[in-house]
Amino acid sequence: MVSGLVLLFLVERTLVATSSLNYVPSLILLGAFLVPVTFVTYLYERLPSWDVSLPALAVCFLWGGVLGTVVAGTLEYDVARALGFLPKLAIGLIEESAKLIVPLIFYFAGRYRSEAAGIVLGVATAAGFAALETMGYGFVSLLASRGNLGVLDEVLLVRGLSSPAGHMSWTGLVCAVLWRERLKAGHATLNWRVLGAFLVAVILHALWDTFASVRSTTFVEFLGVVFLSLLVALISLVLLIRRVREARGASA
Repeated sequence: MVSGLVLLFLVERTLVATSSLNYVPSLILLGAFLVPVTFVTYLYERLPSWDVSLPALAVCFLWGGVLGTVVAGTLEYDVARALGFLPKLAIGLIEESAKLIVPLIFYFAGRYRSEAAGIVLGVATAAGFAALETMGYGFVSLLASRGNLGVLDEVLLVRGLSSPAGHMSWTGLVCAVLWRERLKAGHATLNWRVLGAFLVAVILHALWDTFASVRSTTFVEFLGVVFLSLLVALISLVLLIRRVREARGASA
């Protein structure tokens, strides 16, 4: 993490000093991927998930991230074009479903069966999704602000730091419950606990997007929105941490 921040600082300082657009892709790439990659590495090192190979993790991160963003973006575009608008709840439903495509392939293949493996595979997929999504938002913000690096830094900072409490927590929670319930049943299953975890992820996602889109007109309103956003982030992280502790305890 520290070395990544150093590299990010060096790239940005060079961009400012030279005004060379060649460094913009590097800045966005590092800013978008730094926190997600660090969080996945942290979990991988601390969970008893040694049975999950690094190639499998890379497949989830890359394929899961790319397929997730492509499928989610296509569905959101089609639905919005048909309805004229797209509620936050629908966005949460689409994106949480899209992020499960690649983890479900591993789930039904049945090679990795522990709850810890499910958490790592789910979080890795969501990390790729979050990083690619942040790159897109960062690029758009840079264009909209006519090259204002301050605006870009804000987008990369906010979305990067919040990604573990957002996409990664939500998908990690759903995959943890999926894998745990399969262990209990002895086979792939879809029960009320799995559906409940998915519904919780969708609702938290919708609440996060709703608060993020609120434009405060007063300082009190701003503090209220920040408090509610932090509350959603805290709940998301707590739910994931509980699943992580459960997975570690089950393997002890």
